[in-house]
Amino acid sequence: MGIKGLQSFVQNSCSNVCSTVNLRTLAARHKSSNPESSPTIVVDAMGCLRTWYTPNDWVHGGQWKEYLCSLQTFISAFQAAGIRLVFIFDGVIEKTKREEWVKRRLRDNNEISKIFDFIKANGQQPGRNMFFIPSGISTFTKSALKSLGQEVILSHVEGDYEVAAYGLQHQCLGILGEDSDYLIFNTVPYFSVSKLCLASLETIMYLRENLCRELSLRLSDLPLLACLLGNDVIPENMVACFQRKCMASYPLRNSDQNRRAQVIRAVAAFISNLQHSQHGLSQVECMLPHWFDKTLLQKGIALYILPQQNSPWLSELPQGNAERNIIESVVCPYKDIVQTALSKRCKGEMAGVCKILLTGETDCSNTLEDEHDSEIMGQALIYRPVRQHVYAILLGNGNASPDTCPVVKEWYVYPGNRLLQPDIVQAVPLSIAGGAPSIRNLWMANSPDIQSERFYAYFACFQIENFTDELKALEPCLAAVCCLLIYIAVQVVSVSQKDVEAFLAQVLCLPGKSAGQLKSLQLLQVESRAVHLAFLFLRGINTVLLVNSACGSPFNKMDLMPWNTFDGKLFHQKYLQCHGGSSLEEILEGNEPLILLFKKLMKIVCDVCATKNRILQDTKRRLGRSFAGHQQQARFSHQNQHRPYHGRNQRHHFPRHDHPFEGERPETEFHTGQWAEERQERWDDDSYAYDRSHPGQASRRRGHRGKGSQYLKRWPR
Repeated sequence: MGIKGLQSFVQNSCSNVCSTVNLRTLAARHKSSNPESSPTIVVDAMGCLRTWYTPNDWVHGGQWKEYLCSLQTFISAFQAAGIRLVFIFDGVIEKTKREEWVKRRLRDNNEISKIFDFIKANGQQPGRNMFFIPSGISTFTKSALKSLGQEVILSHVEGDYEVAAYGLQHQCLGILGEDSDYLIFNTVPYFSVSKLCLASLETIMYLRENLCRELSLRLSDLPLLACLLGNDVIPENMVACFQRKCMASYPLRNSDQNRRAQVIRAVAAFISNLQHSQHGLSQVECMLPHWFDKTLLQKGIALYILPQQNSPWLSELPQGNAERNIIESVVCPYKDIVQTALSKRCKGEMAGVCKILLTGETDCSNTLEDEHDSEIMGQALIYRPVRQHVYAILLGNGNASPDTCPVVKEWYVYPGNRLLQPDIVQAVPLSIAGGAPSIRNLWMANSPDIQSERFYAYFACFQIENFTDELKALEPCLAAVCCLLIYIAVQVVSVSQKDVEAFLAQVLCLPGKSAGQLKSLQLLQVESRAVHLAFLFLRGINTVLLVNSACGSPFNKMDLMPWNTFDGKLFHQKYLQCHGGSSLEEILEGNEPLILLFKKLMKIVCDVCATKNRILQDTKRRLGRSFAGHQQQARFSHQNQHRPYHGRNQRHHFPRHDHPFEGERPETEFHTGQWAEERQERWDDDSYAYDRSHPGQASRRRGHRGKGSQYLKRWPR
């Protein structure tokens, strides 16, 4: 939720409400008085994401290895102080909050448009004042924290409510976050993550009791104050008239405060003169507009009352077990599947799948996409056919009849969608000979051949099931990336061969680079189209994770994570190289095994696309002046730029990343931030040619497939 201006009010106008504390010292005191229990801090994870994302480069699609290191550093600081962390993520968007959610999404669209305008005008990343957090970061952070051994919980109700309730129930040391609602809940102390100094573990603690003394209120009055100041349940415009009346009735002696501070004090003064009962609430309602829904006030107060607590303003509070109520009202007809999903959801897994199973609704926030780029339609629409297959797996196919197929309500942000109502999207059954496997088999069966069925269903969601054997033979992260690139290339006709090359080059080079090397990469310019493509791919990774969960997890989820498959700045570098005419040796940094693997993967992608009548064009995009000029001036040789590579005969191994830092290499000798000389041996526009005279080998399971393609001309060595 959040109350506009309240946190800045206590920081700027109520010095006695803010106290500097040392979390290490507080933890030591806790251990001394409670030697049998570990000091625990419950973390509002959604409120900490911006603090955790410390990489300077954000516009390229995310620096995921750097981000992983940031999380590790954060966790290590608390572990060194003996403090246990529990991370709680939002699991739902309350229906009463949907209107506010929509407003924020539309507002973000305007900010995203400004970001692309800046990139096109300046060829650089905007300043931090225009920062937009990489999309999908919540999903990826949950997996990152679990891989780092942390406890992750996905809330059944509003996230801040569950954080406050968990802290109180488990007698935690406090709550770490950045949400003014934690000033309202009657729970454990609230610590600011934005004011946290990680080296010393010093931060600001907000004292609710002192806030009450400052405003002449009781703790039980704070929920009413929050509602009358405006929050996500009661928008500020609904109580603006009431606030003006309070300002007129309670003029302030200190007139040099800003207007918001004056409003807070005036509303608090009004509440302090009320009778603390339902009758007092009636007095409030009399001052509200006649069109105001009076039940909203009671609902708003109730959202701040934790279990085993009550309020003098309410006669009764809503009762019931959230999980039981969910199970009784689910959309999915398979109760055992729902129970399995819920058990995983509690541990921070399968959030997207659970939403679909439980409510028949799904939502997705903004991502960086250029609404003025007519060559690439909305990312949500590009991946909708995949989601439709997922809906059929999860909810059934209604006997494959269009009239009986289940539908899902999608609240997805894309250019042109004003989000006035959800899109009603119908499930589409998989086209698999002999019928698609049931969700019970995919999730629960243990037969020897079920893993193959899971892979087959997975690739069928992307409509390339005829190539399951070829893709399964690859390293897992490469199989997933090739699958995704084939789908993107077929769906988006403006995607060129050079774009695919850039994506493949970055995924092949990524395992050999440390977070420090990726951080030190220098880009001469930022191309808006490369940014758009990067976030299209990143949205694809989210889709890949959804499909993997729906199909019973044929892939190890960690193999699909972006720190194993994507780095925004590295992709941007490869995009500039590919479209700028660099040689294949330069792009793959002189690594012979990678060059051979690259050619193999490009052949797979081109072959599959060809069977779908999609021939990738070897089109180079015109780049900005800074890059082209540098290419003409850089006349030093490629051999002098890169030191000799001594591992050409070694196999380039992509490890299974059960731990995110496993398999990371030491820093290489390549200076990847510099551009090599423009050589005579270049990829000409006819670097690829295809021979479609030979049909591809047919497997017994699949029958004959369409004609494939072969390279007739190789890249120059």
